[in-house]
Order: sequence, then C-alpha cells, then structure tokens
Amino acid sequence: MILQFNKITMRLVPLHLFLFLTTISFAQEADIQLKNVSDTILNTKRTLKIAEPFNVETAMLKLFPGKIYHYADKNTFISWKCKSCKPAPFLDVNGVEGDQLFPYTEGVATRLLANIDYKDSKGNQFKIVTFNHSVHDEDGLQTGRFSGGLLGLAKFAKNGNSWEMKSFQPAVAAFGSFAQCPIPKLVEIGEDQYALSLLHANGGAGAPYNGYFYIIAGFDGKYQPLMEVDNYSLTNSISSQWSSSYAVITDNNKKFFRDFKIITTGSYKKAKGTEDDFEVDLPAELTEMAKTKKQFNFVVERHYSFKGKFYKMIDKPIVKFSNVK
Repeated sequence: MILQFNKITMRLVPLHLFLFLTTISFAQEADIQLKNVSDTILNTKRTLKIAEPFNVETAMLKLFPGKIYHYADKNTFISWKCKSCKPAPFLDVNGVEGDQLFPYTEGVATRLLANIDYKDSKGNQFKIVTFNHSVHDEDGLQTGRFSGGLLGLAKFAKNGNSWEMKSFQPAVAAFGSFAQCPIPKLVEIGEDQYALSLLHANGGAGAPYNGYFYIIAGFDGKYQPLMEVDNYSLTNSISSQWSSSYAVITDNNKKFFRDFKIITTGSYKKAKGTEDDFEVDLPAELTEMAKTKKQFNFVVERHYSFKGKFYKMIDKPIVKFSNVK
C-alpha cells in the first residue's frame, strides 16, 4: 500500500521517521514479484462464476491469479509468469516489431481496460471485461513506443445472484503504443449482436499520428478484428488534420454484421518542409487534389460491408472539397 502524507502528517512525524517511511514506500513500489501460475489459466473453456455484486478486481484475479499491485496514478496491475506455457504469436497492428509472443517469457503485467455493461432485447444482462497485457517491468511501467497493448477479454452473463463466464479469450491482438491498448467501446452491429470498437493511433517522435479504426467481434468461435479502417484520424500535425465518425446502417435488411458508414472531415495544407512540419500521407482519394492545390477542406464518406470473413470497402468513396486554394 502506498503511504500518503498531508501537511498535518508532515508536522507530526519527525523528519528521520518520515524519510524512513517514504523509503519503505518507494521500496514497495520497486519490489515487484512474479507469481508462477499454471498453464490452465489460458484454457478458453474455463468456467468461472462471480457472486453478485460483481467485483471486477476479484474476477481479474480469478482469471490471472498472480500478485496484484496498487500503485499511484491508477496504476493497478497483476504480475504473473507461466513457466509451463507455450507462447503463441498474436498480431500487433503496429507492424514494426512483428507479432507478440504471449505469454511473455519475461513475465506479464495484466491491467483492467474496461468493464462494459449491456442488456439485450430480452433484458438479459451481460458484462464484457477487457484487459491489457504488457511485458513485465521491474518498475511497473509500460514501455515500447511501437509495441501495442495486448487485448484480452471475458464475457459474463447474469444468472440469478451470480455472473457466469460465457466466453474467455486471454489474448486477441495488440493495439496502441507504449504497450497500452486503447479502451474499447461497445457497438451493436446486428440484432443482439455486439462488438467492440477501438481507435488505434501511433507515429514517430514529433511526427503525425495516424489513426486506424477497428471492430472486434466474435466470428468462427473467437473474437478477432473484423474491420480495419485506415486514415480514420490524423493528429500531431501543424498543417493538416482530420477525424472520423462511424454509423451502423440498419436499413439494409441485414440481421447480423450490418454495414458501416465512415465519414471523415478534415483539412489539408501542404507542408513547408520545416523541422516541425512533416509531410502527411494522404488518403488515395485526396492525392490528385494535393498535386495542384496547396490547401483545401474535405469530407469523405466511405461504406464498408461484411464480405466472407472481413469488412471491406464497397463502392467508391464520396468526396466533397471546399476552401480550395
């Protein structure tokens, strides 16, 4: 437990005792131990029941029974290692350092991402608990600019006075930067069919951050990325910027895996070539305009439909330009 001191405590505690207690506090934060766990924890057919009221920390410790640490700045994580596990490759969408081999041989730090509640049309109650895995760090940090946080999840359904785990996937894929996966959000993609959406963004130091939109849903017996939309956002650029929104189309008579409409709004200004002004990679539908014009605003509408095993863009993007110079 981290020791906290206010001004009154400072007055009452002698200096040498205060320094001693503070040293203990820092030592506790630096002394992270890895608890060895059985490879059975990765069994996707595990059963788990949590009594009402549902405590997400209890659920996480049941799933990953390592040692839990509560650090400052909401840095709570479970530290564990599985010596008998055989690491398997999982996609890291950064594509810089290749797939991630999980569980990590150096040990794992598992953190809560989100505890999502929802009801279906019949009033049944569900929870999707999502968590983030990163490589064990002695100081409890998350590092690696182009290493995503490995997303995992567990789905629970309420049954009387308890919550029963209906599906468990320790690892899906890695998103984000510095081993931190973006927080997923719930989206209904069909009749009582729910998926997770998240926005992944990364870029070089001082360079623009390119954003990608993902939909993660159950398919072929497991949760997996079923949609990737590039050029969803652009930030950290002094000359150009854009952002997007999505809408699920419900008027196409599709019961499941309904179509998506993505609308991207932004502005482009040709880079001056200064040290802080990087040239951006434009969406294909804007490149011709950028060849002859120095700046413009734009709105791009794209449609995506589920085809076979993945969402793909259909038809040509609809592009509107304004403020062209």
